[in-house]
Amino acid sequence: MEGLARLEYRGYDSAGVALIAGEHVVTAKRAGKLANLVAALAQESLPESGTAIGHTRWATHGAPTDENAHPHLGGEDGKLALIHNGIIENFHGLRAALIEEGIHFQSETDTEVVAQLLARSYDKVGDLTEAMRQIVGELKGAFTLLAVHADQPGVVVGARRNSPLVVGIGDGETYMGSDVAAFIGYTREALELAQDQIVTITTAGATIINFDGTPGQGKAYHVDWDAAAAQKGGFPNFMAKEINDQPHAVADTLLGRTNEAGALVLDELRIDEAELRAVDKIVIIACGTAAYAGMVAKYAIEHWTRIPCEVELAHEFRYRDPVVNARTLVVAISQSGETMDTLMAVKHARVLGARVIAICNTHGSTIPRESDAALYTHAGPEIAVASTKAFLAQITACYILGLYLAQLRGGTYADEAQAVMRDLGETPAKIQTVLDGLDRVREIARFMVDTRSVLFLGRHVGYPVALEGALKLKELAYIHAEGFAAGELKHGPIALIEAGQPVFVIVPSPHSEHGLHDKVVSSIQEIRARGARTIVIAEEGDEDVVPFADEIIRVPVTPTLLAPLLTVVPLQVFACELASAKGLDVDQPRNLAKSVTVE
Repeated sequence: MEGLARLEYRGYDSAGVALIAGEHVVTAKRAGKLANLVAALAQESLPESGTAIGHTRWATHGAPTDENAHPHLGGEDGKLALIHNGIIENFHGLRAALIEEGIHFQSETDTEVVAQLLARSYDKVGDLTEAMRQIVGELKGAFTLLAVHADQPGVVVGARRNSPLVVGIGDGETYMGSDVAAFIGYTREALELAQDQIVTITTAGATIINFDGTPGQGKAYHVDWDAAAAQKGGFPNFMAKEINDQPHAVADTLLGRTNEAGALVLDELRIDEAELRAVDKIVIIACGTAAYAGMVAKYAIEHWTRIPCEVELAHEFRYRDPVVNARTLVVAISQSGETMDTLMAVKHARVLGARVIAICNTHGSTIPRESDAALYTHAGPEIAVASTKAFLAQITACYILGLYLAQLRGGTYADEAQAVMRDLGETPAKIQTVLDGLDRVREIARFMVDTRSVLFLGRHVGYPVALEGALKLKELAYIHAEGFAAGELKHGPIALIEAGQPVFVIVPSPHSEHGLHDKVVSSIQEIRARGARTIVIAEEGDEDVVPFADEIIRVPVTPTLLAPLLTVVPLQVFACELASAKGLDVDQPRNLAKSVTVE
């Protein structure tokens, strides 16, 4: 139950457990959040057992009900129980065939189909591992499966394809989970599984085979964070904690990226430098917040490398016949490394001949393994569904990659890399300065608790910041929010402005090279004249905005391309505080899951 509590960020439509008790499998499951299951077990406890599986669900097939909650039983004797992350894409055909055989289903899920297939296979071979091996070839889609059988007490069998599964090795005890957070309170020794593997755990450890039956092996690693890192640390919610973690997340992502001379060294990329020098186009693929990190990166990477850079929504990329070849570098951004849309886009890009670099926060996850190389962020575990510290770490990693490419290629901006890295090194302290000065932002958020619509404006790197600010408010507070490029105002969106309309404006530095500061100040005047309530994020010392701002939020002076690491922080805090004031669950917004592992 403790493990499930740490994994509830992955899904919370329902929860359930199954354990082996003597010759039987006993289950308990409830729709809704894990608290409902906890309450049910408090009323009627289950027998003691040393072998159990548990699951928190994010519904794909079938509504969030007690019947559709995992685990699902298989076979007429009900001795087998199975849980599943992912989607079985061919479950309709499999289900129809099983119904013809006379098998009755108790749920609407694709998962119960697998439970019935596995039970049928077990009845034939009498071994859970072999039964699992025989059925995985019948399944299409993405899945992690865990199963127990009453005839094999002391055994749990798992299988994975395109979905996360890690093994924890303890002293006389062994664990499996979709994230190491599930068992971090008991062991920090883990095994990373490869694609298409089956693992059988007992108290003695883990045995791994490949789907074809050949022996397999996992990659052992030590988890360098502890259970305390997955707790709230005195903050009211995980999101508030993770916002506060951001100076450390950026600093840790910068660690170890340069040598004693100050030059960037990215040994982990494992791509020949000649290939990287030959790149003539960069395509960033990502979804949601990660896509906005990519949009920020586009401005910086093109400026430093002079290589054309596109940003694609991963779920659109492979459906529009993209122009990608061997000289294209694809950069895939995903916090979890399990985002299914991004994973499928990575695979498509590699089929087209592109080199792929993953920017990811989760070691051993699928996207880095499917890519040519990975540049890991070091944000630590991010529990809240709405991403904050991972967003800043992703931007930081993109900056590092862009500067590294500029250094490799030489030219005008190669010498700039070390100077920018020094500026980046000063950024965590500046983020902390922003965090220390946001009491007024919290007051504004509480004052605006009944607001029905908020607009966000920005230009240059401030534009994706505006998009991210709007997304955070939509995710957390469930109110209408839009982000616009400020230059678009006169092309339509200014029609939305009416008396009292709150508008956040991210103002470029008055010292920026592109000279957009005055244009954004003009935009503020335009919307203020039409009755907007302007909340302006501006650099310290920028007095030009004062006459036109109802509220001013100050951020330290910083180079233009690095400004998003500062200007987005007040917007994160605003969304978090407003949602909290509305009494909403900040960490687990409705209808959302932390890791979107289905396409």
